[in-house]
Amino acid sequence: MNKHAPNSWEARADEHSFYGFTDLPTIDDRGAIVLTHGNGPYVYDVHGREYLDGNSGLWNMVAGFDHKGMAEAAKAQYDRFPGYHAFFGRMSDQTVMLSEKLIEVSPFERGKVFYTNSGSEANDTMVKMLWMLGWAEGTPQKRKIITRINGYHGVTAVAASMTGKPYNHVFGLPFDEFIHVGCPHYWRFGHDGETEAEFTARLAQELEDTIQKEGADTIAGFFAEPVMGAGGVIPPSEGYFQAIQKVLKKHNIPLISDEVITGFGRTGETWGCQTYDFVPDVIISSKNLTAGYFPMGAVILGPEMTDRMQAASEKFDEFPHGFTASGHPVGCAVALKAIDVIMNEGLIDNVRTLTPLFEEGMARIAEHKNIGEWRGKGLMGALEAVADKNTKEPFDGSLSVSERIANACTDQGLICRPLGQAIVLCPAFILTPSQMDEMFGKLEKALDGVFAEVG
Repeated sequence: MNKHAPNSWEARADEHSFYGFTDLPTIDDRGAIVLTHGNGPYVYDVHGREYLDGNSGLWNMVAGFDHKGMAEAAKAQYDRFPGYHAFFGRMSDQTVMLSEKLIEVSPFERGKVFYTNSGSEANDTMVKMLWMLGWAEGTPQKRKIITRINGYHGVTAVAASMTGKPYNHVFGLPFDEFIHVGCPHYWRFGHDGETEAEFTARLAQELEDTIQKEGADTIAGFFAEPVMGAGGVIPPSEGYFQAIQKVLKKHNIPLISDEVITGFGRTGETWGCQTYDFVPDVIISSKNLTAGYFPMGAVILGPEMTDRMQAASEKFDEFPHGFTASGHPVGCAVALKAIDVIMNEGLIDNVRTLTPLFEEGMARIAEHKNIGEWRGKGLMGALEAVADKNTKEPFDGSLSVSERIANACTDQGLICRPLGQAIVLCPAFILTPSQMDEMFGKLEKALDGVFAEVG
């Protein structure tokens, strides 16, 4: 029975909305938060309550919730040419200009872009591209995809098979041809007495052993986020990408950098691969691509993959794949504006300026006896809650510690995200130092209250 007031926003939401990735006991007890508008990094609910959104929506509202230039770019394009596709060699001028811009700001000297409506669809599309290459190049057995435990690549059936999270078992996933290797989280998975360099070497050897076991001639590609996002903000161990790329190049296996979260400034560079000094074969983009103002994803092919996909498509006369809204003119206009805003209006510079303050705040909170570690890169970070700091023992799952912390933060007027037993922060790029202090102050109050209850 719905216990919220009849005809309240909470009751109406519960009556007709089916929730995704939502702790249902919390909804039953507290009700949904129904929002009406935003101002900078703040959002406001139907009751007039203000929340500092420490997750910038879902990692993506990096220019805030009321950037006039972004809204005006969308409105102008709606007035000019409100919709089209990118099929049959027809597309909008905005689509052409965005493809040019994406290659210009990519680490590739040349390349081509294919558009989707989300990061999930972009990853799904890339897998189909790899499978098509196998058929076109006479290696149809090249279908296996390698990703990492705790990696997140989306929610379509293929992208969910790539996502190394146990909850996908409820869908009967992953499919058989998807393989998950070790997570590069040194604090959690390093062996006793193992140095970080030794840990990295072990993961590289595990990848080599996996390739040998499966057969290099059966593996189509390796997908990796520069920093694991929905896995709990997990930066790679030192030298990780250099070590695994050496293995992949040895076996001619493409490396696809899933930059749905890290792309366009989150780590302090335009791309996460630049932060970690590697050049992938393909980049997957979404989220910050439009600063959250339009649903869009992109597959950005580097030179070699461009040539291979072009040859494969010519062999079959076409690339038989696409979406009705691929390369949507309004989305492309918004993306062009978002890239300009992030790169030329000081947003990426502000990420670099704020990062030391962010790191200081996270490190201060991590001194708490029930925080095992803080981790992150740029303006994305996580605090791992533990019952015992020395042994890294987590809290009993029945306590729902991270969910309780997130709810306590909401009561303080701060939105943050629970992931496993971690609390994740990824604020908007427009945050000010005083707003950063506000965010950490509210988080500390919430943590103190919850840890006093369960500690």
